[in-house]
Amino acid sequence: MKSILGKTAIVALTVAFASEAAATEWNVSVWGKRRAFTEHVERLAELVSEKTNGEFTMNISYGGLSKNRENLDGISIGAFEMAQFCAGYHRDKNPTITVLELPFLGVNTLAEEVAVSHAVYGHPAVQADLARWNARLLMTSPMPQYNIVGTGEARDELGEFDGMRVRATGGIGKAFEAVGGVPTSVTATEAYNAMESGVVDTVAFAQHAHLAFRTIDIADWWTENLNPGTVNCPVVVNTDAYDALSDSEREALDSSVDEAITHYLENYGELLARWDGILEEKGVERVTLSEGELAQFRATAADPIREQWITDMSAQGIPAQELYDLVQSTLAAQRN
Repeated sequence: MKSILGKTAIVALTVAFASEAAATEWNVSVWGKRRAFTEHVERLAELVSEKTNGEFTMNISYGGLSKNRENLDGISIGAFEMAQFCAGYHRDKNPTITVLELPFLGVNTLAEEVAVSHAVYGHPAVQADLARWNARLLMTSPMPQYNIVGTGEARDELGEFDGMRVRATGGIGKAFEAVGGVPTSVTATEAYNAMESGVVDTVAFAQHAHLAFRTIDIADWWTENLNPGTVNCPVVVNTDAYDALSDSEREALDSSVDEAITHYLENYGELLARWDGILEEKGVERVTLSEGELAQFRATAADPIREQWITDMSAQGIPAQELYDLVQSTLAAQRN
């Protein structure tokens, strides 16, 4: 009897260990707090768990695994399996996707932002660029055009940007620099303190970030039509971790991306619908720049910065013109 019970216990333990070993658990590094910017990551985790009956789960950490500027480094060494980062935080580490951060690209909607981002992510040169960090591009984090909030007297003329200290990264920072601004690339989580202490006069964000990082709480005004560009923030996975997935797990992950993005777009749309009410509630003045001022901004910043980017990237062996043309052809295809 003891022998039979012993064998039964061994079998039970073996099954238990096999079940435990079969389960896949990923750690996901993001930052800040749960907000519109992370809703697709949250939804992706839900979908993957549902499709695998809880055998493939994701633990989403808001700042507990890495600093936001170090997420790509963490992916490269396998410190975690999935992460979100923004290209403008370390342009030298991901030069190919900085094409998506060029000012005045002409992207008008979040759906267009998804289309151009995923088209660029699919380009072999971009995939090779990220492969240097053992990273596989999974999906974008589409954001609307940035606008700035500021304190004090509103700035509604380009001449008033001269000397303006603005929190702005990537191509947006370059655009402000072209018209005399002084960009600083403090992280999103540092923006409130930088603005409150006077390190910066203004902060450039998409709407969700002004809300999530509370810059709107101390703002006197907001530019509603400046629209100089946006930041590109991919979600990537560690290549080794992705390759180690079973076929069914990989299918669960890949097939959930579109639905996760759809959820993100719907959620962000609700935020945009509430934005006017948020401004009114917080007593923030809406500033509109004239078409003449905007045209001058585009003429000063768009063409020179784009041409310089193409020249610089081409010198590094990157097919820069091809990537820029891909963005424009994708936009054209989206509108037909």
